[in-house]
Amino acid sequence: QVQLVESGGGLVQAGGSLRLSCAASGRTFSSNAMGWFRQAPGKERESVASINWNGGSTYYADSVKGRFTISRVNAKNTVYLQMNSLKPEDTAVYYCAASNRGWLSREYDYWGQGTQVTVSS
Repeated sequence: QVQLVESGGGLVQAGGSLRLSCAASGRTFSSNAMGWFRQAPGKERESVASINWNGGSTYYADSVKGRFTISRVNAKNTVYLQMNSLKPEDTAVYYCAASNRGWLSREYDYWGQGTQVTVSS
């Protein structure tokens, strides 16, 4: 079992930066693929970025490529999402997720409660 707690959300002006953190409990974190998702009001949840167990492989949605960076520190059971050059359309609740099924599966077993990111224009 893995429990996930996100932090770092908030209100920022367009062009600004935020770093989201996701702290994981459980013994399997270092073997879990991890992902960040977001859901804006009235929209479906979308995948933002993901990272394999050792950080060697990453994925980014086209909408965030070049602006967001996902990383992890297994010794700290934490995954990060560095968000730069934020745009109003990045406004959403951001969720962290963990997968027991490997990075390529794109399927996730555990979810955090979410953290709100609001970008003002």
